[in-house]
Amino acid sequence: MADMFLEKFRSLVPKYLEDQWNEADGLTAGELADGLVESKVQIPFVLEEFYLALGNNDDFMEAYHYFFDPEELEIDDGYLLFLEDEEEKFVWGFKQSQLEVPDPIVYRRSNAKGNWVSEEGTFSEFTLDMFAWVFEELAAELED
Repeated sequence: MADMFLEKFRSLVPKYLEDQWNEADGLTAGELADGLVESKVQIPFVLEEFYLALGNNDDFMEAYHYFFDPEELEIDDGYLLFLEDEEEKFVWGFKQSQLEVPDPIVYRRSNAKGNWVSEEGTFSEFTLDMFAWVFEELAAELED
């Protein structure tokens, strides 16, 4: 499959960090493969490209929310978990049945209630919107 999302994710570095993207921002294909062997999960294409673009960049991997490293990915409740908020109130994932979809819909689980709800957007939409919100919040905090 051609790089569908890689450049979009790479472009976030200059957009929000005012720096050029470089290879050190992402995981290598080998690092990603090793992590996936350890976690024993399959991931959608979009998540693979996310890790290749930004998987080593803490400004994105730990921006109010924490993306799981590839070796930390797990299936729970029939969902592949990939993200949690800093207070561990919510976790985000994909339905396990949709991991073959290149850019699947994201679901959020309330850890207190245990219920899953659709974010009504794909991973690429959800992630780009989330980073826009995160970096707007950071800019507002810096202005205060």
